[in-house]
Amino acid sequence: MKKIALATALSLAATTAFAGGVVEPTMEPEVVKATTTSSSGGILIPLLLLIVVAAAIASSGGNDPVR
Repeated sequence: MKKIALATALSLAATTAFAGGVVEPTMEPEVVKATTTSSSGGILIPLLLLIVVAAAIASSGGNDPVR
């Protein structure tokens, strides 16, 4: 019984010896991601669509044969 008590006391003493001291936690700085904004404001897609439609209308007119 004395050996078990001695082993328990030594194991508890050994774990506290390697535990170390209280260390102040360090906080990492917060990373702020910059957002990029375009100056067109979402008008680019409708503008491209308008250009494609205008090109399709311009290329399809005037090819009718005269009867």
